[in-house]
Amino acid sequence: MKKSKIPLTEKKYYLLFGFLTMIFLMWGLALTMMDVLNKHFQSVLHISKSKSAMIQFSTFGAYAVMALPVGHFMKKFGYKNAILFGLFLYAIGALLFVPAANAMSFNYFLLALFVLASGLATLETVAHPFIASLGDHRTSDLRINFAQSFNGLGGVIGPAIGSFFLLKAAQQHVEDLTAVKHLYITICLVICMMAILLVILPVSRQINHSVIRQNLKNASLTNLQPTEHLFKKKHFSFAVIAQFFNVAAQGGTWAYFINYGHEIMHFSDEKAGYFFSLSIFLLMIGRFAGTFLMRYIVPYKLLAFFAFSNIIMCLLVAQGAGWLSYIALLFINFFFSIMYPTIFSLGLKNMGTQTQKASSYIVMGVVGGAFFPPIMGLIADHDIAKAYYLPILCYLVILLFGLKYPVLNKASAGQFEFKTKNT
Repeated sequence: MKKSKIPLTEKKYYLLFGFLTMIFLMWGLALTMMDVLNKHFQSVLHISKSKSAMIQFSTFGAYAVMALPVGHFMKKFGYKNAILFGLFLYAIGALLFVPAANAMSFNYFLLALFVLASGLATLETVAHPFIASLGDHRTSDLRINFAQSFNGLGGVIGPAIGSFFLLKAAQQHVEDLTAVKHLYITICLVICMMAILLVILPVSRQINHSVIRQNLKNASLTNLQPTEHLFKKKHFSFAVIAQFFNVAAQGGTWAYFINYGHEIMHFSDEKAGYFFSLSIFLLMIGRFAGTFLMRYIVPYKLLAFFAFSNIIMCLLVAQGAGWLSYIALLFINFFFSIMYPTIFSLGLKNMGTQTQKASSYIVMGVVGGAFFPPIMGLIADHDIAKAYYLPILCYLVILLFGLKYPVLNKASAGQFEFKTKNT
């Protein structure tokens, strides 16, 4: 059977699949909004680029803290309760922005971001294996990439809203954090409405933990026994490492995107923020394009090609050569697009009944985004363009993961090969 003829998901899961894609959208919005906050706090709270990178440290550090506990929580209490718990933390974190803004305290903001990001980590740990299980295992890559496309849409909305309400406000009232308070109160209300919808809509009746576990167990590529240690699977171990470097590159690239536009292109912060939104739009386009291309190109090969492309983009960005470098900076997100979901789905192949636990470990790899931006910030304090040499190291690791994947996971490689022969 051709993989292109296999449906993305089953009809009985349409409503559930739609709700989960909305969750992907909302955490995309939150993550990219933090990169707008990075520049906003530099201006309003008068902090350096390297210090403002503590925003990324708090955000992605929460993923390392929460990933494994959420895996256990999900196993004990089920998917629905895990999603509600994630939405609760998201809403509380957004609400904590109010006292942080009143106190004009960067440290209080870091605490609020940590709580909010703990909610994001919870939702992400639950959503990926959940989405992967809603249909034929052979199209799990397509499902995750499709859902992540809405994460990209949220990423477009986030910096656009942030640039309009925060960076524009900063130009008019440099010492005023009122816009921050109002924006995050609104986000809190939206998240609360989503939690209520999850409780009252029929979609909640489809969130059955035992059924999803059975779906994972019945997949033909689930030969990992419950007693077998996760890290004996080399493709999974490398996926955790690749995800660490992938999010490290993302965190550093996004954290200083607006700074690059301001310092190299001499844009206003607001205008640079809109270009950041445009770059995330390219990311969304890349994910839709990647979802389509994966019907004809095996995922690990496409991943390797996109990683190599971003090495070229980073080399151009680091030259600080006007529009040529800036266009390359925009296209980093296009080629970055499929990396996170594809690394995730490739790492979960062959994991069977340990898929949920494996998902937790891959989410922990997101902690790379906590450590890399401060290092880039030390260079960016002196030369913002030269800081973009550092992500090249990350893309080299991802390139190696894509090239070596057939050897790391021979069973999955065999599965992928049938696709190219029959399309």
